[in-house]
Amino acid sequence: MASKLLMATIFILDLIAFSLAVAAEQRRSTATIKQDNEKDYNYCVYDSDIATGFGVGAFLFLMASQAIIMLASKCFCCGNPLKPGGSRACAVLLFIICWVFFLIAEACLLAGSVRNAYHTKYRTIFGGEDPPSCETVRKGVFAAGAAFVFFTAIVSEFYYVSFSNAKASFEPYGGEAAVGMAVYK
Repeated sequence: MASKLLMATIFILDLIAFSLAVAAEQRRSTATIKQDNEKDYNYCVYDSDIATGFGVGAFLFLMASQAIIMLASKCFCCGNPLKPGGSRACAVLLFIICWVFFLIAEACLLAGSVRNAYHTKYRTIFGGEDPPSCETVRKGVFAAGAAFVFFTAIVSEFYYVSFSNAKASFEPYGGEAAVGMAVYK
């Protein structure tokens, strides 16, 4: 039987990670082009950088959630063998899917946080034809991270339940390894 305390802990960590990723998408940096007082050059002015902190927080909470679920299941490959059957097959499939979603979510959150923290220092001289390139994180990067955090949360919960069901009643064969023979008369 799956531990309800562990599942509640994982759910709370994933919920916090999802909320932080959504907040990061809402508060990502934007930039405006300003002119200096002497009107010699243009430069970029960025608003608050709080989305970087939200993205890093979501990254860390999701990582903690994944670490706890993998420690509880002994990363699927260590520990006692699992009972053959549908629960084991489902656990293997969900284990792989869980890691794929986790890696995509972490990549989106990390890339979005790094890109959001980068503020260009580029300036253009007055009379220059091109305005400065005020680069910011693309819209939807943190939202994609939030979506994959959500998928990871669902799949990891199902993975742990399937793993627990496959582990619950399996007892390895403890009998004789040789073939039993009847008495010949």
